Amino acid sequence: MNFNHQALTELPQRYRANFINSLSGIRQAVLVGTKSANGQTNLAIFNSLMHIGANPPLYGLLFRPDTVRRDTLSNILDSGTYTLNFVRSVDYPRAHQTSAKYEQDVSEFQAAGFTEEYHDGFAAPFVCDAVVQIGMKFEQRIDIALNGTILIIGSIHYVRLPDQMISEEGLVDLSMGDVLACSGLYQYYKVSEIGRLPYARP
Repeated sequence: MNFNHQALTELPQRYRANFINSLSGIRQAVLVGTKSANGQTNLAIFNSLMHIGANPPLYGLLFRPDTVRRDTLSNILDSGTYTLNFVRSVDYPRAHQTSAKYEQDVSEFQAAGFTEEYHDGFAAPFVCDAVVQIGMKFEQRIDIALNGTILIIGSIHYVRLPDQMISEEGLVDLSMGDVLACSGLYQYYKVSEIGRLPYARP
């Protein structure tokens, strides 16, 4: 099957969204924990986490346009802190449930059956049984004019994960923690390492 640009733009809206979103492949599923100014906790699943740089340590998250209520985005901008949580593959039904559009006064932690946890002075909640927990501080917002999406860049200020998942060289093997991965909006995966090679040189 072949698609040119015009054919892609003419696909039915939901079909096109599913196709383009899943075509980019399997990505890390991350639960983003935040807290509002009035103390309401929020938890939402994202698959747009990206490495921005290691010095300083920065990660990016891509948000849909804020033309409707975006609790996670608002909480990050208001509080300046948020958490990234990688859960086990067995938790995929609960993780997916955090994508539901709950009322603003409902915590997805409670609705999806996750427990809040707090570390190292972070106001934002972590997922208690997450395999990997990362505490982030907001650094920069970049508005993307092409489609209205928003790139949030944050710096890493706290990390907790099992010792055995880190190699002597500092490589993290997420497959050892059986962490959840996803593609598109509804498909969930397990991941496994198939090999490890040295730094490539000519």
